[in-house]
Amino acid sequence: MNKNTRIKLNDGLTMPVVALGVWQSHEGTKNAVLTALKNGYRHIDTAAVYHNEKAVGEAIKESGIPRNEIFVTTKLWNDDVRSGNTREALKKSLENLGLDYVDLYLIHWPAEGYVEAYLEMEKLQKEGLTRSIGVSNFRKSHLQNLLSKVHIVPSINQIETNPQMVDEETIQYCKENKIGVEAWSPLGSGACLNNPKIQEIANKYQKSSAQIILRWLLQKGIVILPKSVHENRIKENIDLFNFVLENEDVELINQLNQHKRTGPDPDNFDF
Repeated sequence: MNKNTRIKLNDGLTMPVVALGVWQSHEGTKNAVLTALKNGYRHIDTAAVYHNEKAVGEAIKESGIPRNEIFVTTKLWNDDVRSGNTREALKKSLENLGLDYVDLYLIHWPAEGYVEAYLEMEKLQKEGLTRSIGVSNFRKSHLQNLLSKVHIVPSINQIETNPQMVDEETIQYCKENKIGVEAWSPLGSGACLNNPKIQEIANKYQKSSAQIILRWLLQKGIVILPKSVHENRIKENIDLFNFVLENEDVELINQLNQHKRTGPDPDNFDF
């Protein structure tokens, strides 16, 4: 395995299993993306609401890496879902990014109007403005409703997933329907790093707690998007392919789930 290990999506395209997340990276975004690309990352995850698509686009351009080698994800914000501005929002994101297409376009939250937004995204995919389409923060109930009304099964569902927060029901439903699962907040906003059991496993493999958690997610078949603006952590977060967790250690981490979210509840959000 190498740094550019990829998974195959249900639409036949492939995506790198490790992404750099840039939520709240602020003025450090451009440098973080450049650092990540220099260190083997080929997947960058942003969103309209992060207000840093321009910085991401500038870094991609400056990196000198061919566009077709970099997988770019962005997301449709709730206001645009509710107001039916899907097409305009994607065009604005492309303009900000300085790109002709994104590799993956996601509905950021299951806001009212998400079915209509997704149907428009199906058209945008056919037109080549996005190569793949998917959703984010959708629970099983949202996915069931969506799948009953659309023509294309989402390629990805990006949800909060870390040792203290695993929505097994949604993940199982995704597997049954060949929807890839991608973890945001894979380290629980840092809350999982000091867990004594994880630290014990980290000592066993001579790795950091973060590397243990990220490796655990990869072994569960989940794409990860750790976020950092620090070069040492950016490097560490992709250095995951030279060791494998034993089954007993995977199981120990599985047992830490408390269904405890660090982010909003997709069934009850007000933004």
